[in-house]
Amino acid sequence: MRKHVKSNVSWVGYLDWDLKKFHGDEFSVDHGSSQNAYLIEEEKTVLVDTVWLPHTEDWLNSLKAEIDLKRIDCIVMNHGEQDHSGALPVLMKEIPGTPIYCTANAVKSLEGQYGKQGWNFHPVKTGDTLDIGNGKKLIFIEMRMLHWPDSMATYLTGDNILFSMDAFGQHYACAEFFNDKADQELLYREAMKYFVNILHPFARFVRPKIDEILAMNLPIDMIAPSHGVIWRDDPLQIVTKYAEWADNYQENQVTVVYDTMWKGTEKLAYAIADEVHAQSPDTRVKVMNLSHEDKNDVMTEVFRSKAIAVGSPTCVNDVLTSVAGWLSMLRTLQFRGKRGGAFGCYGWGGGAVKIIQEDLKKAGFTVIGQSVASLWNPDEEDFAKIPSFVQELLGENSPAGEKSAADGADAKTEKTNGAGVAKPETGAGSADSASRTAAAEKAQPAETAASAPRKAVCPVCGWTYDEAVGYPEAGIPAGTRWEDIPDSFRCPVCKVPKAKFELK
Repeated sequence: MRKHVKSNVSWVGYLDWDLKKFHGDEFSVDHGSSQNAYLIEEEKTVLVDTVWLPHTEDWLNSLKAEIDLKRIDCIVMNHGEQDHSGALPVLMKEIPGTPIYCTANAVKSLEGQYGKQGWNFHPVKTGDTLDIGNGKKLIFIEMRMLHWPDSMATYLTGDNILFSMDAFGQHYACAEFFNDKADQELLYREAMKYFVNILHPFARFVRPKIDEILAMNLPIDMIAPSHGVIWRDDPLQIVTKYAEWADNYQENQVTVVYDTMWKGTEKLAYAIADEVHAQSPDTRVKVMNLSHEDKNDVMTEVFRSKAIAVGSPTCVNDVLTSVAGWLSMLRTLQFRGKRGGAFGCYGWGGGAVKIIQEDLKKAGFTVIGQSVASLWNPDEEDFAKIPSFVQELLGENSPAGEKSAADGADAKTEKTNGAGVAKPETGAGSADSASRTAAAEKAQPAETAASAPRKAVCPVCGWTYDEAVGYPEAGIPAGTRWEDIPDSFRCPVCKVPKAKFELK
């Protein structure tokens, strides 16, 4: 069980070669995985995380073979999710009263999942430390929303190891344990898939957190995540990749995603792919049928793409259920900076193309104006639409009038004050008009203060609504007051209801 990591640090986790699905059936696993737990043996002995409940018995027996459990002075729980905490209840029965160091939110998640067991919690926050002897200490770093509100990382001084929890991990079982020993192509494929499907909804938190850790001036010799390999050879290479992936990442790729009933929509998909290659030979093209391909793999290819075309026939006034479910998942991943177009066939009544366009907008895509909607089966007239559709998809010609709306807004702004209220018109020589003007100017400071943009902050993940910016992705324009947003609004990151936001 034990695998030496560095100095007095050992891996004591579980290699799960047979794992095929994760997060229920939401995440496909192609090459096994690992639940990484670590044992630090200095003057104090520290266990960092446990494993998933189904492996508790095997894991605990193996741990007992390595160490007398009563020697464990404390436990660090970087995250409360069950693949890391599942064995904790059984372990705590063996060593009750052992201190557990975790975030305040992790106390909530652990007690929420396992009940209030009277465990000896020691909540920590960023910058808190724990002396473990031999001149070494642990430094705790909150990693809120990477990928749960309770997440944190733990840094071991002296050995310069960052136990990064889910960040920088992969679902990849590697018996060699270290990144320099792994299949490099497979390692990075699984690292990207993991980032896209698990962490990308929270990509906006990645760069600030990286900057915060770097600002702490902690030398990092190893990054030890909770899944997959340990990064010991140039460990910051994966940090650099995360910074790149979190910044509206795209490659010169177009992905055509579709499902079909009677092959009509499939014909359009193939024709679109051929036209992309014809117009842009250097652009990589992927064609993926949602009924045949794994949804996580499809999302990874979408992440790599600068544009996508999504197709479905109309079925009962809607898209096919395979496409509907996939579009719902697409919205949660919050991709940005990509173009999208829609196509499909219909019979007695259409509608699928418009539904796809609306869902792509909700998912943060710039939706092109053109589409290809074919009655029954595509004919020459439908295929003739594809070259201009692809041209716009590739960004060669933007829809006319995109700037006019902004120009119009600017023109209107010239006639309003900073709060968007029409300025009073004054007539020269009119005492009544001058009086109104003076009164307005006298009232201006109070009015400005009352209308100054505010910010509403989610108390769980920290996502912030800024009245000055609005939330364009949800159709909320800049300047919209918090009280004017529907009560049904929820945090786009963690779904906390509007009523719980803190207004500042």
